[in-house]
Amino acid sequence: MKHDRLISGDGAVRSVLVIDDHPLYAYALTTALQHVFEDCRVRTAVTLKEGLAAIAAGAGPDLVMLDLRLPDVSGLSGLIRLRERLPETPVLIISAQTSVEVVQSLMDLGAAGFVPKDLPLPAIEQALAEIRRGNRYLPVEFRDAMRRRPAVPSELENISRRIAELSPQQMRIMKLICAGKANKQIAYELSLAEATVKAHVTALLRRLGVQNRTQAAVMMESVSLQDETGETPRQRG
Repeated sequence: MKHDRLISGDGAVRSVLVIDDHPLYAYALTTALQHVFEDCRVRTAVTLKEGLAAIAAGAGPDLVMLDLRLPDVSGLSGLIRLRERLPETPVLIISAQTSVEVVQSLMDLGAAGFVPKDLPLPAIEQALAEIRRGNRYLPVEFRDAMRRRPAVPSELENISRRIAELSPQQMRIMKLICAGKANKQIAYELSLAEATVKAHVTALLRRLGVQNRTQAAVMMESVSLQDETGETPRQRG
């Protein structure tokens, strides 16, 4: 795999933003980060919204570590939004999701690498050291599998780009639509006028390029990041 330079200058990583909704794993990452990057300041967030708010408040991290499956993210939209906000900052994905298609789409979207959550701590530290040198990181089995796949945008990537265009309020409404809620119920839960909900629904359908709520829900389900086989490249041999 091509190792594009990601961190310029002396390669120092002095501050890291970890966006992960599992406190124990975030704590383990903090330990690894402070072991690899001397005097590194680690800030944590449990949602993408919280992470983006930290960035807006001036967090200015040298590296972001992003859990792919957050409660306020669908598909790969979290990475897309972070890359828009921090185009020069490496974003390293951390997730239990290990589909080769997903990982290839992540790399095509500019991720600095992918670290499976079952990776042992020494291997995580090795990945971080690779990022510190300005390289991308993938476990070897993913590099081998991706060499055999065509480098074309996936449907996952295309849909995720559309989802990333939704506003936070539209995302909240979309998740309630996926839960089977009618406009009246959504209005009640979000303390909005029903007419406001209808306007948001019309706008989000337009942004997603679908005709109705059912098509929108099916689209969201299609990027739920469930590996059809439930197996990792390691398990498939």
